[in-house]
Amino acid sequence: MTEPTIVQRGPYLAELMSGDYVWCACGRSKKQPYCDGSHQGTEFTPVKFTVNPRTTPQTLWLCGCKHSKTKPYCDGTHNKLPV
Repeated sequence: MTEPTIVQRGPYLAELMSGDYVWCACGRSKKQPYCDGSHQGTEFTPVKFTVNPRTTPQTLWLCGCKHSKTKPYCDGTHNKLPV
């Protein structure tokens, strides 16, 4: 598996509170867009990210195609992937 599985051709809208999160980079997780350990045995490594302390949720767009250059955040790459 050299390419990640494209889970969806668009971002995940996430309303996240303060804390640490782990984004799935391989596309195999059953808990998308978050890692569930399904990458084990592959060359993929999940991406850890932190939402800074806040009292209200922060709206983030997390990559669903797994090809973003700004992982774990969507950068619009899904619009350029072949169909």
